[in-house]
Amino acid sequence: MSVFETTNGLVRGSRAAAGIVAVRGIPYAAPPFGGNRYKKPFPAPAWNGVRDCTAYGPIAPQSAQLPGAPRWSPDEEDILTVNVWTPTSAGDALPVLVWIHGGAYTFGSSAQPDFDGTALAAAGLVVVTMNYRLGFEGFGHVPAEDATAYPDNRGLLDHVAALRWVQENIAVFGGDPGNVTIAGQSSGAASVACLMVMDRARGLFHRAIAHSPASPCYTPEIAAATTREIAAAAGCQPTAEGLVNATPRALVTASDRVVEAYRRDASSGSRHYDPSLFAPVIDGRTLPVDPVAGIAAGAARDLDLLVCHTTQEYWLPDAVGSSARVTTDAQLDRFAEDFGLSAALVDGYRAAMPGAPVLEVYLAIFGDLLFCEYSNRLATVHTEAGGRAFLSRFDRRRTGAHGTVRAWHCADIPFAFGNIDIASVTFLIGGEPTPADRGLARRMVRAWADFASTGNPGWHPVVGSVARAQVWRSEDDDTADGTTLTTLRGLWSDVTFPVLRP
Repeated sequence: MSVFETTNGLVRGSRAAAGIVAVRGIPYAAPPFGGNRYKKPFPAPAWNGVRDCTAYGPIAPQSAQLPGAPRWSPDEEDILTVNVWTPTSAGDALPVLVWIHGGAYTFGSSAQPDFDGTALAAAGLVVVTMNYRLGFEGFGHVPAEDATAYPDNRGLLDHVAALRWVQENIAVFGGDPGNVTIAGQSSGAASVACLMVMDRARGLFHRAIAHSPASPCYTPEIAAATTREIAAAAGCQPTAEGLVNATPRALVTASDRVVEAYRRDASSGSRHYDPSLFAPVIDGRTLPVDPVAGIAAGAARDLDLLVCHTTQEYWLPDAVGSSARVTTDAQLDRFAEDFGLSAALVDGYRAAMPGAPVLEVYLAIFGDLLFCEYSNRLATVHTEAGGRAFLSRFDRRRTGAHGTVRAWHCADIPFAFGNIDIASVTFLIGGEPTPADRGLARRMVRAWADFASTGNPGWHPVVGSVARAQVWRSEDDDTADGTTLTTLRGLWSDVTFPVLRP
């Protein structure tokens, strides 16, 4: 067992693999409940003796039950914790990678098995993962005369607090606080983009990795309207007093009710298709500007950026039944209208996918709207503003005993972490990994490690608006379809991001 001295006290970790120690469940901020609820994160209290940190900390309030991950318990409030993996024989000043998990700002945790940092630590990194506030606790708008009393974007403030913890403590784990890379996927990647333009986060990290960043940020008006809907479903007033008196469980349940109402109502606008209630709020304080606009203005030009998206992002929500199905041309036209997309864009996809069912055209457009084109846009505007960006696309596919497995949302992350042999990712990757899959995982782990170390993942950066991309495939991949990514990208030239919903 290894013991490390943090600013709050001694912590004890455990052996994760030969030469790798994992220290899990270290508090980086005080529990955000009681008098701390809906407020900025406060410092974690110190402790005496050696704190056992051999297990993950409790997770944030949520209703989801993900494969291999723990379930939320209302009795456990110490949810703001980090986990560290470090090579025990490493010496000082290793590059640091800090991971922010995804989950629509509503579910997930650092305890998901595919986020284990052992393989990345073996590649020469000190790896940090974090839990943070989700759902209404982390991203719900709480009305108050003094906006600083109950700030918006509390989940983003948790990220900043965790990064400050890294600056103060990572050296004792062998990490270099002057060489920190933040990384995330989906809403975690969108959080990375937000941190890139936040003054509070400036200087706390030096590079950024964003896999499948989700596009929406909300206006204060959208956030306030969402609060009113959730409060009505919870049976409380949409005021600070009413929301403070509502329990976390009541607001989780109420949020689920609001989501279900959108799912059932095909006339409810853009939220009908994928009813995500929460997103960062462009409040002018914590988040001063939308990330695309801020990055385009040069707010992050001193940071290297690595962006990746999968080529068939939205096939996963369809496969697990979490999104509305669009199967007729009339429904597809209504979908485009609800998101303010032009008929020319829809017709362009139809032409680029001749003979494809309407459902597949819809999935292609929706995936590009939420993830693919947003990823491309982040990389190109960063480059045009004077920064350096690298782009990659994950295009590994399978057809076998488990059916067709697309290059869909989330499938790239087990490969980037080097965790493709665990049971919880079997569905994502389509069964047992092949030797070629293991080779792909080794290459992706190496790319992350090299980027975190030097700012160069191993291929050429984006030049101007020309997004040259590394394509990740296994040697035994099924043949990709004939859709031309360049053609599809051109269809988005007149679309302004973010596309705000609702």
